[in-house]
Amino acid sequence: MYVYQSIAQSLADHELDTMFGLMGDANLFMVDHFVRAGGGTFVPVAFEGSAVLMALAHGRVAGRVGIATITHGPALTNCVTALTEAARAHIPMVVLAGDTAVSNPQNLQNIDQRETVKITGAGFEQMRAPETASYDVAHAIYRAQVEQRPVVLNMPVDFMWQEVEHTRHVFPAYTARSYVPEGDDLDAAIGMIASAKRPIILAGIGAKDAVAQIERLADRLEAPLATTLKAKGMFNAHPHNIDIFGTLSTPAAYEAIGKADCIIAFGTSLHHFTTDKGALMKGKRVVQINSTVTEVAKNFHPDAALVADAGLTADNIVWWLDQAEVPGSGFTAELDIAALTAHPKGDPDKAAPGFVNYEYALDRLEEALPKDRFLTTDGGRFMTEVWCRISCPSAERFFATTNFGSIGLGLQVAIGAGFAVPDRPVVLFTGDGGFMMGGINEFNTAVRMKQDLIVIVANDSAYGAEHIQFLDRKMDPGLAMFDWPSFAQIGTALGGQGILVESNDDLDKALAAIEARDRPLLIELRLDPNDVPRMRM
Repeated sequence: MYVYQSIAQSLADHELDTMFGLMGDANLFMVDHFVRAGGGTFVPVAFEGSAVLMALAHGRVAGRVGIATITHGPALTNCVTALTEAARAHIPMVVLAGDTAVSNPQNLQNIDQRETVKITGAGFEQMRAPETASYDVAHAIYRAQVEQRPVVLNMPVDFMWQEVEHTRHVFPAYTARSYVPEGDDLDAAIGMIASAKRPIILAGIGAKDAVAQIERLADRLEAPLATTLKAKGMFNAHPHNIDIFGTLSTPAAYEAIGKADCIIAFGTSLHHFTTDKGALMKGKRVVQINSTVTEVAKNFHPDAALVADAGLTADNIVWWLDQAEVPGSGFTAELDIAALTAHPKGDPDKAAPGFVNYEYALDRLEEALPKDRFLTTDGGRFMTEVWCRISCPSAERFFATTNFGSIGLGLQVAIGAGFAVPDRPVVLFTGDGGFMMGGINEFNTAVRMKQDLIVIVANDSAYGAEHIQFLDRKMDPGLAMFDWPSFAQIGTALGGQGILVESNDDLDKALAAIEARDRPLLIELRLDPNDVPRMRM
């Protein structure tokens, strides 16, 4: 077969049947074979970076390697932000990127693609020769799994019509669980936990497969449970869940965390938003358990650390506590969990004419949005209030594009997630600036692909973070403000249903539209830029 056919067949060999991309000279025949001969699903995007974002979301939610494809040169440079987001999120995915022919250095789209990829933190894999195509695809997929990051496979365009003998290559990514070590580190950790009077268990997304074991440890210690932002929703069903730990905690939960004397952290790197730049760790013993050695002490140096599997370690700690007949701490008996997790209700009468109160709108949306939703957010001033007020069914049904501090990535992630959970509606919260940057590009993609998507645009007619900085310094914020077009009308023009919310009555109509939706729905919340809550950071 030809090389382009061998590449597509290699994806089928790995049972990878969904690809996001934008076709060009170097990949169009491969995409055609993937769909027509392989029966795969190809999602054509409007902008190359969108393909990477959709693939990272699809891979993260589906629990497999995401696949994107682009052509060469400007197609790759259009992916730099998305690749950086994916690399920092530690999500395995492969980008099948074309490259110009070595024999044609004057090609207008010729650049050093290896160096371009390097700056993003993604891996780079060169397709070495036509006859190694299937091996190189398999090795790129293997690397993405074991390195937990995107890998760009560089495919020279002049290879595509070379004839080769296809050989099936599938390399297993070994995932042996790391057991709890014996010795001084374990003894120190057990000692700190056993002597704690007010312990709290904190879990990150790295502990998502150990929920039952961690909850059992919490019950044994009589310790409340909390999560990082990325693990939002992990302990929804537990009666002693105090929700997000850190700068996103309620004031009451923050105070309760302050009273703790020991933090047992599973599967988190203890980012400075989680620890409030270390303030929440002062006066406490911190025990960190992480299966990746580079994540231990990456952001905060604990008092004891174990490079170990979260579930096995939680079980082992319970065993030692039972052996030593250590009593429960009684800490949970001191806490009113409902009070610790309650956020102040929004005031429907607070908004000026022509606007809706943001907190009130979020409270109403929390009740009206489908309960089985997948929740995702773009970046912007609006986001922290969403994280605090809008729930998700589980940690695996939530994703925030916050790893690179970029805006304009949310809608693409929502579309990718939708292909991984086709039986669930996807809910995206985005800002006006982010929607203008990336949402308009791809809203029609959701329409074309007939996705069950609900987009809420928090439109304060400003770049909110910059607006606040101008106001704080008593400067004119005018340069940070914009007279955008109607996003609701844009949503309708792009084939969806758009609804503008400028009053509480409009909000009632928008909530009714959620129940009756039959295509992608865009709800535009008109917000007073001077009355949007500050980010809880």
